[in-house]
Amino acid sequence: MVTIRYDKDADLDLIRGKKVAIIGYGSQGHAHALNLHDSGVDVRVGLPESSKSRPKATAHGLRVLSPREAAAEADVIMVLVPDTAQPAVYAEAIKPSLAPGKTLMFAHGFNIRYETISPPEDVDVSMIAPKSPGHRVRETYQEGGGVPALLAVHQDASGSADALALSYASAIGSGKAGVLTTTFSDETETDLFGEQAVLCGGVSALVKAGFETLTDAGYEPELAYFECLHELKLIVDLMYQGGLNYMRYSISDTAEWGDYTAGPRLVTDATKAEMKQLLAEIKDGTFANRWIAENRNGQPDFKKARLADKEHPIEQVGKKLRSMMSFVKAVEVD
Repeated sequence: MVTIRYDKDADLDLIRGKKVAIIGYGSQGHAHALNLHDSGVDVRVGLPESSKSRPKATAHGLRVLSPREAAAEADVIMVLVPDTAQPAVYAEAIKPSLAPGKTLMFAHGFNIRYETISPPEDVDVSMIAPKSPGHRVRETYQEGGGVPALLAVHQDASGSADALALSYASAIGSGKAGVLTTTFSDETETDLFGEQAVLCGGVSALVKAGFETLTDAGYEPELAYFECLHELKLIVDLMYQGGLNYMRYSISDTAEWGDYTAGPRLVTDATKAEMKQLLAEIKDGTFANRWIAENRNGQPDFKKARLADKEHPIEQVGKKLRSMMSFVKAVEVD
């Protein structure tokens, strides 16, 4: 059984009694830093002089230091730079300052799971991974709530790593929604699998395939966009509120029958076999090694794939249609 804990189980004074460094100020970094600050925690942000996020963090009322200075000052160091950047930042800015009694924290277990970062044995190593993009972590906190988070302890040198991690989770708002105890390995493997097989890779490929099937058959691209992408949010929102059963309760009988009969024709035994292969490659390190090598080589395949999908017809049609829908807070990225 998974252990779920809440604010009532946490001692907020534990994290309030520590000096915390947030390394990075992106989606998660800004949310953690601001939520901790608003919860009465002594926070500083570690950013290089060249970082474009420095003015933002300063404008938000936070102390900004170099990553090395922030790590040296802090008792608790939360690493919130991209996975592939973490080993270099750790080696250059964090490792020199680690000492007994300090805590090294992560919001994703990638670098501990695949051993690209190996902390000394005399420091605590823990994880608080909110199950939400960082902007939602911040928004729900400001609304008086929070998002669920996963908690894991990799090293407990002090004997109190779990309690401090739970206190940190409570300070960013996750104690209001629930903090689930897991391991670095389980968080990393399930997170990567979910992104690849369902949330990002699976959904993106399905949306594009549906759009291409309709447009190849002669249907208008605008119709295909609405049916295969725009309405997806409506269905996912229903699932989010009440699971698959509530979604099926809310749609027509015709749509529900199509769900039962067409779904298994698309997600076949062959699809499930490929999912198992994806999971195997995540667990044995094949995916991690490929991704690390891709970054070391300058991301040529990553950039090529990003450009190809940016130029896909569904993106071109969608940009035009979203500009016509005043109720959509349209966001376009270069």
